Amino acid sequence: MERAARVLSSNAAPVPFTGELFRPLPDSTALLGDPEALRRRFRERGVLLLRGVLDPAAVVALREAYLSTVPPDMLQAGSSPAEGRFSGKEPEGLPGHGVAGHPAHAFVRSPRFAEFVDQPALSKLAETLLDGPCVRLRRSILRHFHRGSPRASRAHTDYAYMDRGTENLLTVWIPVGDCPLDNGPLVYLEDSHTAAPEQLDRLRERLDRPGDRRPLSHDLEWTARGLGRRWLWTDYRAGDVAVHGPHIVHASLDTVSERMRVSVDIRFARSGETVDGRWTKEWAGDDGA
Repeated sequence: MERAARVLSSNAAPVPFTGELFRPLPDSTALLGDPEALRRRFRERGVLLLRGVLDPAAVVALREAYLSTVPPDMLQAGSSPAEGRFSGKEPEGLPGHGVAGHPAHAFVRSPRFAEFVDQPALSKLAETLLDGPCVRLRRSILRHFHRGSPRASRAHTDYAYMDRGTENLLTVWIPVGDCPLDNGPLVYLEDSHTAAPEQLDRLRERLDRPGDRRPLSHDLEWTARGLGRRWLWTDYRAGDVAVHGPHIVHASLDTVSERMRVSVDIRFARSGETVDGRWTKEWAGDDGA
């Protein structure tokens, strides 16, 4: 899967796509029939790539449903919502992503979205990995990036954003449609869930948001070299999911393709455990969590 050397970016900070900084994310799909082996792999690696967990047609249908709600001039002329090709134009007056008045804010509160995130395939997967009954946290996020977006997800751990409750939780990251490398997928820093807190703290020496101590860095090359580990990547297809624990460092690449990147983050926790209260209501882009 080695590719010709090129330079990727995240938050406009370049990161060379080389074997020194990147390696393929291992595929754990073959372990789906062996719950104990799947849990062991999850504990050891902190992240699982699972292909074909969801019906690709249902994933594409969700993409079409959401992108049908965005202002039409965001789409290229002749492009369908399912394709979701960015026109290069940000509609005037469109509120910030996910805040009241933005299509994503309404969509995550719709029956269509609830049906998707509550499908049994996802809850059963969470119960398998957490080895017991689980609850889905109400705050599920719909992310939408496009070519020219001014931001990507900085290197961070989920627990930095939900540290007022149990650590017995996981995130299911769902690309809503095909998400190859140039579409801005998540990448994971290998074995970073085993890094000591002081190792992570040093990464914040290079951060474009010095007033916010939750992210680690916007610079993925700095992050990889600082921990001496590589970013795990893959070309995702509709129906694939990545499942990660609360302590593995991850980030997203910049979207540089014409297709807009849409994804959903769903969190599950073991039933009966204390959950961070900020995650008990629907997501909003300005909720501060």
